[in-house]
Amino acid sequence: MIRLVILGFGYSSRAIAGECQEQCSSMVVTARSNEKIASLHREGWHALAFRGGEPVSEPLQKALQEATHLLISIPPDEQGDPVLRAISRSGLTLLSLQRALYLSTVGVYGDHDGGWVDETSPLKPGSARARYRVAAEAAWQLHAKSYGYDLGIFRLSGIYGPGRSAIDNLRAGTARRIIKPGQVFNRIHVGDIAGAITRALTHSGSTGLFNLTDCEPAPPQDIVAFGAGLLGLPVPPDIPFEHAPLSEMGRSFYAENKQVSNALIRDRLAYKFRYPDYREGLKACLHASVQAAS
Repeated sequence: MIRLVILGFGYSSRAIAGECQEQCSSMVVTARSNEKIASLHREGWHALAFRGGEPVSEPLQKALQEATHLLISIPPDEQGDPVLRAISRSGLTLLSLQRALYLSTVGVYGDHDGGWVDETSPLKPGSARARYRVAAEAAWQLHAKSYGYDLGIFRLSGIYGPGRSAIDNLRAGTARRIIKPGQVFNRIHVGDIAGAITRALTHSGSTGLFNLTDCEPAPPQDIVAFGAGLLGLPVPPDIPFEHAPLSEMGRSFYAENKQVSNALIRDRLAYKFRYPDYREGLKACLHASVQAAS
């Protein structure tokens, strides 16, 4: 059975944990704040503190040394990957580790002028955040090669799902149709993140490097219009990109335009997407919200 440690317990990793529990004989999750750890304990999770810059506690050291599988869902910073830093500073040798799964981002590809990219495409990170990810991927690849465990790297596109979708933004009155001709984005429903990572945890062969994105890159305004139709709400007015009130980070996303292929994960892991496009994904979000309200 799998003894899993999840480093970083946010929106995606919580969904993964909920899906893969039956495959795990033990599961430890981590969080930064004492308040969140206490909250996770009340929910029934075995939660321990991990704050990156601090020494690894003895309970977490024990969990890491006993783990057969790791899931890393903590972003790197200018100093590198915080998990690898902590492992190195603590002198930990993960003798039981068989597989680590690292959640990265399609942002490592940078801008490709709307063209298609796959796992063999050149990396052209356009931001510091993406450059940190490229360095973290390389560091994990070196660590896995040095210590002989299987490594899966999953490059995620824009994450959405229940509570975090165009459905929620439309209901809150915050959805905007920002128009930049030719612009497309890639998306992934949190349910497919959970499904694909659970399949990777139990995969009998080696894993590797995969794009984790749905099958249809699409203009952002189309998603808003479709969501409005599902809700029976008026479609928000068009806002030209040049006049859109975007933050610096929001504007940086529009500086990159690419279409990301998911063919490899469908082939090598035989993963069948539950929500292959935004239409199926938004319908599921609406259904989940109706169920939650009833």
